[in-house]
Amino acid sequence: MRVLVTGATGFIGRRVVSRLGEAGFDTRIASRLPQRLAGDDDAVALPGSDAPQEAFLALMRDVTHVVHCAALNNDRSAGTADLRAVNATLTGRLAQAAATRIDGRFVYLSSIRAVVGAGFSGTIDEATPPAPQCAYGRSKREGEIAMLETFATAGRAGATALRLPPVYGEGMKGNLRGLMRLAATGLPLPTAALTAVRSFVSHDAVAGAVTHLLSRPTAPLPTYVLGDASPVAVSEIVTAFQRGYGRPARLLPVPAWPFRMLATLSGRRAAWQALVATQVCDSSLLVLEGWEREADTLGRLEELARQRSRSPLP
Repeated sequence: MRVLVTGATGFIGRRVVSRLGEAGFDTRIASRLPQRLAGDDDAVALPGSDAPQEAFLALMRDVTHVVHCAALNNDRSAGTADLRAVNATLTGRLAQAAATRIDGRFVYLSSIRAVVGAGFSGTIDEATPPAPQCAYGRSKREGEIAMLETFATAGRAGATALRLPPVYGEGMKGNLRGLMRLAATGLPLPTAALTAVRSFVSHDAVAGAVTHLLSRPTAPLPTYVLGDASPVAVSEIVTAFQRGYGRPARLLPVPAWPFRMLATLSGRRAAWQALVATQVCDSSLLVLEGWEREADTLGRLEELARQRSRSPLP
């Protein structure tokens, strides 16, 4: 069986391709950055959202399944129109081609931002009513809707969206990468007051979920929420990174109120709420269906820092 993996040169896509290969799947890789595809025998440029439908149908030649990792991430420099074009329109165009040409699954890597905003506190599962609060989240939710409606209109099962919390692993970016940089300095950090916990998921576990859903005999449900076995606090993350770098744990016991007051006075109350929000992803549904989630988040983060200590971040 051949799997079309879009975004195959990205952080998660590379791991998905590797894991599928280990499981015996052939892959065709597609990327919005064709310069990264040189040297691969079955690699194609991913058409833009405004490309003719024939370009998307051509991608499906000899393909059994589609794993759609390509996305425009939650970057403040990305405009609403660009987010919608890549995360919503492109997803719908791919799903339309897949629903008419393939017999297998369509797996879309979505985000918990399609359901809740950064300041939400509580548990997120498949029953959580979607209420995205940012342009990125709305674009991912629109992508989910476009995919699921396209398959339903075609009378097809097999389409599913995996809603991901922040993803970590070799090559990660964003806030976790920033915390790793801070931990590497060895400077005391005022994080002891940050006791709110968050769910994360390893890129290995995401790739494992994709492989599991393509391998199981029964069709997947429309959505799944992913997450490691246990949420962790920011202070625990920093401590794990410091251990990995061989640094002593140096967290200052500073109370939260000065930071909260500063955020309020500077007009950044929403950013503060996002920082202290507790967001727990309940991934028990996919676990009950046989997926193995990561059980040692802090150990994995510590090992990432240990590896980086041998080859420092650029």
